Amino acid sequence: MEKPPAGTLCHQPLHCVLGSLVICIFLVSLNRSFSANSKNGVGFFVENYQNAISSPKPGSPMPARENAAVTDPCSGRYIYIHDLPSRFNTDLLDNCRSLTRGTDGNMCQYIDNFGLGPKVSDPGGVLSNGSWFRTNQFMLEVIFHNRLKKYECLTNNSSRASAVFIPYYAGLDMSQFLWSPNISVRDATGYDLVRWVSGRPEWRRMWGRDHFFVAGRIAWDFRRQTDDTSDWGSKLMFLPESRNMTMLSVESSVWNNDLAIPYPAYFHPSDLSDVAEWQDRIRNQERPYLFAFAGAPRPELRFTIRGKIIEQCLNSNGKCKLLNCSPETNNCDNPVNVMSVFQKSVFCLQPRGDSYTRRSTFDSIIAGCIPVFFHPGTAYVQYLWYLPENYTRYSVYIPLGNAKEGEKISIEERLLHIPRDKVVEMREEVVRMIPRIIYADRRDGVGAFEDAFDVAVKGILDRVERVRRVIRDGGDPGVGFSEQNHFKFDFPLP
Repeated sequence: MEKPPAGTLCHQPLHCVLGSLVICIFLVSLNRSFSANSKNGVGFFVENYQNAISSPKPGSPMPARENAAVTDPCSGRYIYIHDLPSRFNTDLLDNCRSLTRGTDGNMCQYIDNFGLGPKVSDPGGVLSNGSWFRTNQFMLEVIFHNRLKKYECLTNNSSRASAVFIPYYAGLDMSQFLWSPNISVRDATGYDLVRWVSGRPEWRRMWGRDHFFVAGRIAWDFRRQTDDTSDWGSKLMFLPESRNMTMLSVESSVWNNDLAIPYPAYFHPSDLSDVAEWQDRIRNQERPYLFAFAGAPRPELRFTIRGKIIEQCLNSNGKCKLLNCSPETNNCDNPVNVMSVFQKSVFCLQPRGDSYTRRSTFDSIIAGCIPVFFHPGTAYVQYLWYLPENYTRYSVYIPLGNAKEGEKISIEERLLHIPRDKVVEMREEVVRMIPRIIYADRRDGVGAFEDAFDVAVKGILDRVERVRRVIRDGGDPGVGFSEQNHFKFDFPLP
């Protein structure tokens, strides 16, 4: 048999075809192997490192993974709580006898039930179920802190956090020193706080612009603008570090880094059925009074119109119900007294008092009583995350404070001119607002409806994310963050 010529690879056609096929398969396999190895090499490492360090925007889809559709429900929602020294929070509760709600009494009884206060005794059935507590309006920071401890997206890894919470009980701490003539005493804890917080590694990520805390007092208590001993409050929010933080308080000022969230009222339901039961009850409530006012005169305050309101209420021939809240009476410390009056009234008058806002506004909403405001600073420019933008849907505005000398503005006549079907619509809007303006009793965990706490957390996360977007886009995150807004109280009213 003849040997094939030198250099010939196949000596039969069939063998040539089979040999070529084997070579092709080998080359394809080699190419795939090289591609896979390159992806598992430097290029693959870089791609995955970039995915690891970039934070997806809230609401954006998570990167797809092979063989699994894994989504993190807490993406963009993680919150880290600073482990503050106890002197900034729990030590204050241990020394509750030094805390005051004003010029008399201490706060000890209101610490019960994680800041909700003692349960209300209601043998007359005014309040319908066991969701009512004698909550003090200054306990917001304790209530909020305890709710945040149960928050579903807490993290112990601060690098994962979208926001950082500072559990400083600012209002309770300040209540010890507000009346002190020594401004150094009033300011001392604030200086210590910002020194501690700004020294933590979490601060350097955004220089504090992802940090927030809650104050159970009005923002003006922390914005003393001079070092004159006669000026009120501390200068906490004017410290350089504080300008990079956000404060949630029961009343905001004209600066952009303090935002208003609702006063804690008396109603703290644990689930949606409790809310629905209460809503059904107040929808069908008999309301024999056209309007009501719960409060005390403030003759020492020259800007107040409470004297005019009380006078008109007393002269209304029974159309107005007045609940005297003078300290001597102790009437308004009992939720049963307050809610009994508000439930029986169509409208509830909410003039400004020592400051622009009142806890009574939220009491009236919970009672299904349509609030009547006399200054836009009482609600309209305050609780922007909570109240409808169109204020006529849920409230009445009477500019009684702008009345010219000798001009008579009758509250009764204004309210009587509102058509009945409009009143029904407004009351229904008020009733719908209830879940979002109350702090639910969530000591057992997550609830089934969005409450005031949930709205506040969502608002903070959105605020911090907007700052992050500015940073990613190469902008200055300080622009507009803590500036004074001179037009805030220039609310456009008819």
